[in-house]
Amino acid sequence: MMNMTPVVKQLIIINILFFIGSQLVKVSYGYLPLFYPESNNFEIWQIFTHMFMHAQWPNFAHILFNMFALYSFGSALEHFWGGKKFLFFYISCGLGAALLHTGVNYLEIQSILNAVTNLNLSKSDLHLILNADYQSLFDANGKMIPGQIATILDKANCTQEQFNSLVQASSIVQSPVLGASGATYGLMTAFAFMFPNAQLGFMFIPVPVKAKYFVPVILAIDLFFGLKGSSFFASGSTGIAHFAHLGGALAGYLMMLYWKKNQFNGNRWN
Repeated sequence: MMNMTPVVKQLIIINILFFIGSQLVKVSYGYLPLFYPESNNFEIWQIFTHMFMHAQWPNFAHILFNMFALYSFGSALEHFWGGKKFLFFYISCGLGAALLHTGVNYLEIQSILNAVTNLNLSKSDLHLILNADYQSLFDANGKMIPGQIATILDKANCTQEQFNSLVQASSIVQSPVLGASGATYGLMTAFAFMFPNAQLGFMFIPVPVKAKYFVPVILAIDLFFGLKGSSFFASGSTGIAHFAHLGGALAGYLMMLYWKKNQFNGNRWN
């Protein structure tokens, strides 16, 4: 088993510190994961901090599997690339994950909002509706409490079906993404690119599988559930940011292609 390399070790420590800190300061889940840009909770630093945040306790599997992937694939890559090039690649894959995830969310939200265009909502009214706390808008009998949102919807003659569309779009705007999965998918893709015949053994697979077969299958599964879980393509949701995974993998693949084509000189990074 390969020894843990320096940058991989530091990244794992940072992730663990973020995890412990976020469990002690729960409010961090409103500031450090990545929110959609139209969300009131969005901050520019989230494009970086989201990749160091993980699901709240007792969901320990999220950070455990991501750190295992970071150690397994990252140590091999850092050994060949050096620390600076590896860190650049890792962060870039995390940014690629954020970009594709946000882009797909944009398409999904616009697709949903097409059903309410005849409401002629102003930009400010729509922003207010998409960021509303819908649980606090209704009384114990399920009747909407009079207020700014109720006034806007009444004035627009909003139907129940249109209201449901607005709530669906709002849930996407207000749902954050977090985790190192996008970055680690990029590492996994690079590993398969560099070591296609390496035998990968996993606890849920009884026999070793070559990286060049394993990685495409994992990505195909993510694509399937991503399309199935997005209302832009189908219905249902898995609660997993599949397109963030695919974004990290795509960013990693494109960088590997570029470096291979240009015979990237690793000495430039060190």
